Amino acid sequence: MRDKIIKNDLAQREAGRTFHRAGKRKAATEYEEAQEAFWKNYERLKAERLAREAAKSKREIVAK
Repeated sequence: MRDKIIKNDLAQREAGRTFHRAGKRKAATEYEEAQEAFWKNYERLKAERLAREAAKSKREIVAK
């Protein structure tokens, strides 16, 4: 009887470890996706700002 309990306990611990590792990978993947989305948006906004500044600079030169 005791051997059966020990085997079940070991199996439960191993299953717990496996699910725990899978959860960590999922969290890391979600974090990486969020970071990638952030940086894409950051670069897009930066490009838009630089384009606006360049256009403004051109208008000031033409106006003079």
